[in-house]
Amino acid sequence: MKVSIFDVAKKSGLSVVTVSRVINQAGTVREKNRQKVLQAMKELDYRPNAAARSLARGKTGIIGLAITTLHDSFMDAVVKEINERLTARGYFLALAISPEVFSSFEQSLFQEDRVDGVILLSPVHEDSVVMELKKKKLPFILLDNQHVHASVSSVLVDNFKGGYEATKHLIELGHTEIAHIRGRNLFLSSIERERGFVMAMQEAGLDPSWIEEGDFSITSGYQAVSRWMQAGRRPSAVFAADDLTAFGVIDAYKNHGFQVPRDLSIVGFDDQIYSSEFRPMLTTVRQPAEQMGKHAVEMLLKRIDGETKRNATVVLEPELIIRESTRSKE
Repeated sequence: MKVSIFDVAKKSGLSVVTVSRVINQAGTVREKNRQKVLQAMKELDYRPNAAARSLARGKTGIIGLAITTLHDSFMDAVVKEINERLTARGYFLALAISPEVFSSFEQSLFQEDRVDGVILLSPVHEDSVVMELKKKKLPFILLDNQHVHASVSSVLVDNFKGGYEATKHLIELGHTEIAHIRGRNLFLSSIERERGFVMAMQEAGLDPSWIEEGDFSITSGYQAVSRWMQAGRRPSAVFAADDLTAFGVIDAYKNHGFQVPRDLSIVGFDDQIYSSEFRPMLTTVRQPAEQMGKHAVEMLLKRIDGETKRNATVVLEPELIIRESTRSKE
């Protein structure tokens, strides 16, 4: 026999009206009662009709997520968290994947008014999209964006602090010749991580000029080391703009007959899933993927539900994770 909303009400000990409000994400239900309803729905395996629910709310029940790539375990973790939190709130997630967010936006269901809101994850050339979304009055949140917009809500990580702490760790281990392989200049994260590197070096009275161009890839890390080897010079430590770059550095050193951390200490950034799987395990700066997804969903749904119209920027703290790829300079 099919479970109805009346069965959920009876199971939870609450009224049908309260159950309906929970199903439709009304903001007038106390958290304790909401949890009772959700638990009853789970125990009864009750799944409200999505079409009817959307009609009742005057919404689609779909959130759009624009992302440039899924070839990145850190971004995968953020998307997973967003999806789980949206599912718990009765929403479906629609992905648009493209290196250019604007073309993704133009060609996707976002342009057809088929979503209730949009999350832009690490958008490139985001200004055009922001203008379009504002014009359409479609609720949206920027996540790991490239510009700080006073008139836009966003969730960022303190990349400056991450770069500073990574470099400071190497300095405290006794390293003085430290190189930085940066990310692409169009990313705010690249600029801020480099700025943290420079600040830590300058505070220690060290030369911060050993900065190599990279693009957040294994190849760019490998190529940087190849250039050093050809020039006959090697740093004693490296702060890589991300873990993939660090993997490229480690691979290049191995292929040239050197070992990490015996011949080189290296710190990455992100704490990709492979960072604790490869040997040596990578010392890295962990970005709080779960917190990023959590705040993005909460902020967006509050805007959709009309609970807030104020824009806010949430800045989250990264964490230095010390593993096997760094050690004291002999």
